[in-house]
Amino acid sequence: MNVLLVEDDLALGEALGQGLRLAGLRAVWVRRLKDARAFLSSETHDALLLDLGLPDGEGLDLLRELRAKGNALPIIVLTARDDLPSRLAGLREGADDYLVKPFAIPELLARLQAVTRRSCGFVSSVWQIGSLVVDTDTRNVTIDGEPVVLSPSEFALLLELVRKAGKVVNREHLVGHLNCESDNALEVHVHNLRRKLGSDRVRTVRGVGYLLPKP
Repeated sequence: MNVLLVEDDLALGEALGQGLRLAGLRAVWVRRLKDARAFLSSETHDALLLDLGLPDGEGLDLLRELRAKGNALPIIVLTARDDLPSRLAGLREGADDYLVKPFAIPELLARLQAVTRRSCGFVSSVWQIGSLVVDTDTRNVTIDGEPVVLSPSEFALLLELVRKAGKVVNREHLVGHLNCESDNALEVHVHNLRRKLGSDRVRTVRGVGYLLPKP
């Protein structure tokens, strides 16, 4: 799932971005409306997490723009405004959900899953590549029916490779996706994943990145 996060608070934005990536999602974080508009016009997203009070305007303005254009992108408003009129205003303008700060990452993930399922009907949470099965709802991974225990970073790495199975995933993309401090940190995650899944399941494409081959 590709998520656009629009949040001007530095600490909260970093925490939310990391939490989303560790859950196996691809998160793009911006702090201004102009940057949000640029990403929305140039990339495809599965959901938008939108703060209301931003340095260059109101998040509700962007919400109105999208709905006026007929854009049905699932949108969750994130705000400290917990009064009833503010909540009703967000929902009336077309928000799919309204989450008051502070909130827990698991609650945000559950609401994201709910709004994206509502927007496109049931979406399978299970990915299968040969004998490898990954369930994004339960975060269970099995090979030939046997459970494989992964760390949050290993799961996020595997899910990104599974979603793009048969294609080379760029090393720089994975470093950013996993919020790795360096290439070496990514290599450690890849090494651990190979150790748990089998070395043939994650292939290195020299000078480019990594590939999870389709059977």
